[in-house]
Amino acid sequence: MSRSALTGSRIRERRMLGGVKQADLARQVGVSASYLNLIEHNRRRIGDALLRQIAEALGVEAAVLTEGAEAALLDGLRDAAAVAAEGGADGEAPELDRIEEFVGRFPGWARLLSARHGRVALLERTVAALSDRIAHDPVLSSALHEVLSALTGVRSAAAILADTEDLEPEWRLRFQGNLSADADRLALGAEALVAYLDGPAGTETALASPLEEVEGWLAARGHHLPEVETGAATADALIGGAFDTLSARRIAAALVERYAADAQRLPLVPFRAALAAAAGDPAAVAAHFGVDLAAVLRRVASLPEQAGAGLVICDGAGALTFRKPTEGFGLPRFGAGCPLWPLYQALSRPMVPLRATVEMAGRTPRRYRTYAICQQVRPAGFDAPQVLEATMLVLPETGAKTGPAEPVGPTCRICPREACPARREPSILMEEF
Repeated sequence: MSRSALTGSRIRERRMLGGVKQADLARQVGVSASYLNLIEHNRRRIGDALLRQIAEALGVEAAVLTEGAEAALLDGLRDAAAVAAEGGADGEAPELDRIEEFVGRFPGWARLLSARHGRVALLERTVAALSDRIAHDPVLSSALHEVLSALTGVRSAAAILADTEDLEPEWRLRFQGNLSADADRLALGAEALVAYLDGPAGTETALASPLEEVEGWLAARGHHLPEVETGAATADALIGGAFDTLSARRIAAALVERYAADAQRLPLVPFRAALAAAAGDPAAVAAHFGVDLAAVLRRVASLPEQAGAGLVICDGAGALTFRKPTEGFGLPRFGAGCPLWPLYQALSRPMVPLRATVEMAGRTPRRYRTYAICQQVRPAGFDAPQVLEATMLVLPETGAKTGPAEPVGPTCRICPREACPARREPSILMEEF
C-alpha cells in the first residue's frame, strides 16, 4: 500500500478529532505509546498491517490516512519549486524529497506559499493579457486616439484664447465654441474608454471583436456541434439570435458551414475508429478518407474527448483567424504569435505537412505535439494570387518526455526567452525598472 510521509500526521489528526488518547490507541493496536508518538510525528514508517489496525481502531478507511487532502497543496509547492529552478533563483534549490515533511511540520506556511505562488501566476497571466490588449487592441487604440484628438483641440483653443489679447469678439466666440465642443468630446471619449476598460467582474479582458464573440460562443458549446453532426439544424437555425452584430453572424455562419462540410466528409463514428486505428496520426486518417489534412486537424479539435486539444488557423499574412486555446499554450488576442510556431513555418512550405514537439515558455514550461499544414483555400487561375491558410493542431504531451523539443513562446512582447533568433521586439518581462 503506497503512503506518503504525512501518514503519521493524519493519524494524529484523526485520533485527536475522535478524542482518543495516544496511550489508548497504542494499547488497542498493540504498540508502545512512544512508538506511536514517533509514527504520528512522521519519524517512523508504518507497515500495512499496523496501518490497517489503526484505521480500524479510528473507524476510517486506510486510504484516508495514506492519501489525505494535501494533493493539491503538494502540487502547488512542486510547481513553485519548478518555477524557481527554471528561473535560476539564487540560493539553494528547494529540497523536493522533503516537501511532505515540510507540509506536515508547517502546514500554515505551506498553504501560504502555495497560495502566493498561485496568486503570482494569476497576476502574470493578467499582465500578459493586458499587455497584449494595450499593444494591439483596435478598439482601445481608437478610443485613445479619440481622447488624444479631443485633448489636442482643447489645448489649441485654450492657448489661442489665453495668448491672444486683441482677439476679435466674433473669433473669440468661435474658439470658445470649439473649446466647449472639444471638451464634450473629451468627456465622452474618456467615459467610453473607462467603460471599455472596466469589463465584467471576474474577467481579465472584455470581448473586443466579432471573432472573439464567435470564439466565446463555440467555447461555451465545447467546440462540438451535435446538431450539425446529425443534420438536425442548419447554420442559420443554430446561430439564431446568438449574435448582435452582422459581422459576428457571418463569421459564425462560415465556421458552422465548414464544420458541417467536415462532418459530412468525416462522419463521427468512422472518424473515431480510423483515428484510433492510426494511433492518432492525422496524415494516415487523411489518406484513409481521401480528404485534406487541415480538415482532419479541425475534426480532431472538435471531438468532445479532445477538449484539451488546441487549434490555430491563420491567413497568408499571419493574422490569427481562429483560435481554440489549450491550457498553457498562450495565444495572443491580437496580432501574430511566435514566429517559431510550426503554424508560420508551414506558410513558407505550402502543402508540406509539418510535425514537431514544442516547449512553450512560461513559469512552468510545457510540451506539446503539433501538426501543421498550409493549403490554398481559393482556386486560382494562372494570373490570380494565391490565397493561403495555415492550420495547426496543438496536443498537450502527456507522460514521460520523449526526445528534444523546439523552444517557442506566446508572442514576443511577453515571451521570457531572451536568446531567441526570431525576436522582433523586446519583451516587457526583460525590461529593467
